[in-house]
Amino acid sequence: MKIWVPGDAAAKACGADEVAAAIASAAGLRGREVTIIRNGTRGMVWLEPLVEIEVDGARHGFGPMTPEDVPALFEDGTHPKALGPVEEIPFFARQSRLTFARCGRSDPLSLADYEAAEGWQGLRRALEIGGSATIEEITASGLRGRGGAGFPTGIKWKTVADADAAQKYIVCNADEGDSGSFADRMLMEGDPFCLIEGMAIAALAVGATKGFVYIRSEYPDAIRVFEGAIANARDANIIGPALLGQGPRFDLEVRVGAGAYICGEETSLLNSLEGKRGMVRAKPPLPALEGAFGKPTVMNNVLSLAAVPWIMAHGGPAYADYGLGRSRGTIPIQIAGNVAHGGLFETGFGLTLGELVNDIGGGTASGRPFKAVQVGGPLGAYHSDEDFDLPVCYEAFAEQGGLVGHAGFVVHDESADMLALARYAMEFCAIESCGKCTPCRIGAVRGMETLDRIAAGDEQAIALLQDLCEIMEKGSLCAMGGFTPYPVRSAIRLFPDEFTPVREAAE
Repeated sequence: MKIWVPGDAAAKACGADEVAAAIASAAGLRGREVTIIRNGTRGMVWLEPLVEIEVDGARHGFGPMTPEDVPALFEDGTHPKALGPVEEIPFFARQSRLTFARCGRSDPLSLADYEAAEGWQGLRRALEIGGSATIEEITASGLRGRGGAGFPTGIKWKTVADADAAQKYIVCNADEGDSGSFADRMLMEGDPFCLIEGMAIAALAVGATKGFVYIRSEYPDAIRVFEGAIANARDANIIGPALLGQGPRFDLEVRVGAGAYICGEETSLLNSLEGKRGMVRAKPPLPALEGAFGKPTVMNNVLSLAAVPWIMAHGGPAYADYGLGRSRGTIPIQIAGNVAHGGLFETGFGLTLGELVNDIGGGTASGRPFKAVQVGGPLGAYHSDEDFDLPVCYEAFAEQGGLVGHAGFVVHDESADMLALARYAMEFCAIESCGKCTPCRIGAVRGMETLDRIAAGDEQAIALLQDLCEIMEKGSLCAMGGFTPYPVRSAIRLFPDEFTPVREAAE
């Protein structure tokens, strides 16, 4: 009897380890032979720990489980927490899982499981058609950076491929610091070979022989699983001296960050990777020409690289069939905050914001009316129900003064204090700024002070804050200071009454 219990960090935080131990104990007491597989999560976090048991060829779910719920798994009759076939749960069934097709289905460190689920097909095809044709395939897919900037992946790869250098690198940005974002962690913990394959394909395409995965120190499970996956892939001669034992050399190394949000910015990450202080570099030169250790470097986010194996296995045009406008393919959306059904939902670009919050997310967890959703991390704009018709894609959000970013969606109900949240954005920037440029370093501190003046009833402070936001947006060296005005401006625009002296007088 096979029983799947997620080893994902979110599931463990909800008690998955205790549930797994209870299953082993209950089986032993009953003399039942069971194989407990610690898979990745399916992404339905509100159901964690989600236990799965195979019934008539289909995996049935039970959750959220507690150790006290375990004995009933071994008894006749319907379990009180039975959910039926996992892949028929509406939240899961509505998805288009390409990047996350394997996540939650198998043992993350099993090469046999990965191979049985289309593993290494994309890499084999890349080896067959060569680097130039691989870049053409990625370009045809329309894949853009999933880390926030949305830059076309094919163009970035071609720039590195065309660069004349004896040494080139692939660097994966796994420093997932945005609030409400967890897709990178979920993939590294649940399907690490997918990222390894994507990086190997990128290396083959551009002529790189070494790759680095920069993982934030706050992800100990992801670090452990990914390092185990690298070792297994190296032992099987999938990476190392020759890709799949027949291609060029490519090896991988994990580098662990030290908790600095700014190291999610690519040039700051490179400094940290090289053992320097994590500070933003001026561009040009671009990392594609002078990146890690001064060499041409492909820098992509986890989700960008993890999309590559599916594209190469099924073809660029097949991936481009999903999406909307210039936003092609699927986007793994992370739903968090005050929401009933928090989790990961992968779908083609084009789902509306209202569908996401109400239909997929199930509205607020508190049951109180919805107020706002912040999209794109702590520096993303707020959106009210006025934007519920807005399709989730890069262009539509940019036109509304927002950004999709890493696709983290944090929901707030009517109790949210928007002035306090706007101040938090400035405070976050002040704490996390690398300090290199004045608009970010000083502007964020002045922003906190100005918002305090607004809270105290200063009528002139709002105009001053708007001027400050313009300086930060246009004058900052990187997106840290440049995007901090987004949540501030959007909060003022959507909820002006919370930023006026009337608020103070009413109190």
